[in-house]
Amino acid sequence: MSFPFKLEGRAALYGTYAAIAAAAFAVAFTAAAAANAFDSGGQQSAFDSLNRSRPLVALGSERQCERYSGLPARWRDDPKAGMVHLHGGNFILGSKLGYEDERPAGDGKTRVAGFWIDQTDVTNAQFAAFVQATSYVSDAERQGGAVVFHTPTREEMNARDLAWWSWVKGAAWNHPAGPGSNLDGRLNQPVTMITQADALAYAHWLGRDLPTEAEWEYAGKAGHEGADLDTAPRDAHGKPSANYWQGVFPVLNTNEDGHVGLAPVGCYAANDFRLYDMIGNAWEWTKDVYTGPHQPHTNGDTAAVAPPGRRHDTPMVIKGGSFLCSRDYCVRYRAASREQQEADLPASHIGFRTVLRDAS
Repeated sequence: MSFPFKLEGRAALYGTYAAIAAAAFAVAFTAAAAANAFDSGGQQSAFDSLNRSRPLVALGSERQCERYSGLPARWRDDPKAGMVHLHGGNFILGSKLGYEDERPAGDGKTRVAGFWIDQTDVTNAQFAAFVQATSYVSDAERQGGAVVFHTPTREEMNARDLAWWSWVKGAAWNHPAGPGSNLDGRLNQPVTMITQADALAYAHWLGRDLPTEAEWEYAGKAGHEGADLDTAPRDAHGKPSANYWQGVFPVLNTNEDGHVGLAPVGCYAANDFRLYDMIGNAWEWTKDVYTGPHQPHTNGDTAAVAPPGRRHDTPMVIKGGSFLCSRDYCVRYRAASREQQEADLPASHIGFRTVLRDAS
C-alpha cells in the first residue's frame, strides 16, 4: 500500500534515519538512570532500573527535535521502542488550585501499578507506518472532515462564537489543512485529527493501550507535588518550557516559546521521568470516560462546529493541554488539567501516547 500523502525522498531516508538514530541513541544511559534512582525528596524514583542501557529518545532542544525522524530507535524491532518504564506508586490525583473538576476526591491518594509509556506523543511517522502496515482508514477520513483551528479575523469573531474552530471537509491526520495538504515537514509532529478509536487501533496494533487518567497524571507529575505544578511552565531563565499560547487568544500569539502551532515532539526538556511534551503541544487521549462537574466550555466546544445532526459520542478525558492553552483561555497547561472530548470527534489539537502495563 502506498502512503496517502507525498513521501518523495522520505521513505528512502527512513533506513538512514534509523541507522543514525540507532548509533546516536546506543549510549547506555546508565548514568542517567542512576541519577534518577531517587527523586528530589529522597524517595525511590518511579523511573527505575528497567530503563538502564535502553536507547532512550535523545530530544529536548530545537535542534534535536527538528532533526528527529519521528521514529524511535529500533522501531518495530523492539516492542517497547521509544518507551520508558515507571514502577508503581502512590500520588495525589488532581489539584486543589485548578478548576472544580480537578479537585481531588477525598485525600486524592491514588495508586498505580507499573507500566511502560511512550516518551513522546505518537508521531505522524509512527501512525503512517501503522496505516501502511494495516491499511487502516481513520474516522476523520470516514466522516469526511475534522475540526481545525485557525486564527480568526475580526469579522469572523463578530459573526459567530468559537470563530477559531471550523469543520474542514477533507481534513484528516494525513491532510492537516484539508485537501491538498500533506505531511511534508510534519513527520516528527504529533499525529492529530484522530479519534479515541483511532488511537486505540494504533495502540492495539503494538500490543499496547491508552493510559488511564491516573496513569497519565502520575507520569505527567513525574514524582512532584505542590503549587509549581499549577503554574505556566517556564525554565530557570523564565522562558516557556512547553508549547502553549503566549499573547491574546485567539488573535495574537507572541511566539515566545518558539512555536505558533504544533511543534515537533521533544523540542523542550523532558520531565524527571524522561517524558517529553506532557504539558502543551497536543492534548492526549486517555481511556477514561469523563465524569465530574461539567463546566461551561469557555475554552471552546469543538462539537459546536461539527456538521448539524451529527451524533455526539461519549465524552472522554483528555490531558495535558495544547498549543492553544493560554492564561486568558483554557489555562490547562498543567499535569492535573483535564478536559472532555467526544470520543469520535477528530480535532487538530488532540494526539495521544500509549502504555504497556506490567503483568499482574
